[in-house]
Amino acid sequence: MSNSNNNSNNNGNKMSYEEAGRKGGEQTAKNHDKEFYQEIGEKGGEATSDNHDKKFYQEIGAKGGSQSSNSSNNNSGNSNSSNSNSNKN
Repeated sequence: MSNSNNNSNNNGNKMSYEEAGRKGGEQTAKNHDKEFYQEIGEKGGEATSDNHDKKFYQEIGAKGGSQSSNSSNNNSGNSNSSNSNSNKN
């Protein structure tokens, strides 16, 4: 977290995109309930459905199925890699 603060201080007190996104997400979560997120999720799903065909869903379904079986085997590796990535900022 201190990296985001350092970035904003190093840029003439300008907020980083990462920090702005985090703050905006936190504020949205404070102002909206579960129903809001369900509604926008449904709208997004409908838009995706309007823009893609059956083949698209078959391809992402196959990818999701292969990743979910791999994720149970590599669970500890995934958390370690995400921690190392967050330290690079």
